[in-house]
Amino acid sequence: MFIQTEDIAQNINSKVHKEELYGLPVDTAVLFSDHKGVYGRHIEKHQRKLLAKLSFLAPFLEPGERILHVISGCSPATFVEQLLTGVLLGPLKRSLFAITNRRILHVPTTRGLQHRWSVAQILYADCRYIRLRWATLAVKYKSGRTERFRCIGRSGRNKARALLGNMLLKGRSSPTMEREHLCPRCTKPLIKNYYACPGCSLEFKKKSRATLLSMLIPGGGYFYARHPIMGLIEAIIETIVFLLLIASTAAYFASAPSAPRSITQAIMLCAIILGYEKTVTALFSNKCVEDFIPKQRQVEVLIEQSASRKSSGDPKEPLATNWRSM
Repeated sequence: MFIQTEDIAQNINSKVHKEELYGLPVDTAVLFSDHKGVYGRHIEKHQRKLLAKLSFLAPFLEPGERILHVISGCSPATFVEQLLTGVLLGPLKRSLFAITNRRILHVPTTRGLQHRWSVAQILYADCRYIRLRWATLAVKYKSGRTERFRCIGRSGRNKARALLGNMLLKGRSSPTMEREHLCPRCTKPLIKNYYACPGCSLEFKKKSRATLLSMLIPGGGYFYARHPIMGLIEAIIETIVFLLLIASTAAYFASAPSAPRSITQAIMLCAIILGYEKTVTALFSNKCVEDFIPKQRQVEVLIEQSASRKSSGDPKEPLATNWRSM
């Protein structure tokens, strides 16, 4: 059995070490093996499934850049966000991470891992350290900021830890020295809190509108941020609470001035719950909008502009040769 496994691994290295899958340049010797460098059919099946979700990334990759591993996880969330959402953090912050030989590409997705035309990059040269402990990926940037990506998928976690632990954090740095979003149309870096691409003028959803819709329409912020299921659930909850508030208020005025104390308490409780729900909706729709979601549902990548942006690439390989050793 050991000889067969070794032969399979050697076959992968010699025949399909570097190729394209779904139009993406990959290193199959790394992609289809575990953290010890041993090929696994189930690993190949899982990686192909995730890679198929990222086929749109081809124009974003630079010459000589190859995808080594794909893993699921969640976008960064503050302690308050985690406290308010609990188990809903996963569906709201679902993401895929493509680990390449030059950077990590962070792609926010829907619950079903369908991309939302939002792409961010973490250049290894921008990082002081990258650590994966348990299900949390911690990235310390040279700017001094730290981001934590939680709920990293169990399948392939050891592989990601081995890869990132042996990655050389050097090369071309970005001006911000932090995670930066890329335009899904021209692939150029976007400016934080400026929701229009400086290169191609593609417009993105805005925080102000997300907040306004959260306040005015039940579940409006989630619908605006393209979380329809969460929007529907929130709309039902807000509608029920709002109707209870109206009914309690009507009962209060009908029995005034000797209205029972329970009616007053019911009004206060409904008002608090409704305010809480709208605040949470506004908070999370704003955080989703921070991922630069285009106003258009479909975006056509400008191949010409993307190709002209790319450099010739650094001939040095940032990945250490002993990545398989823990």
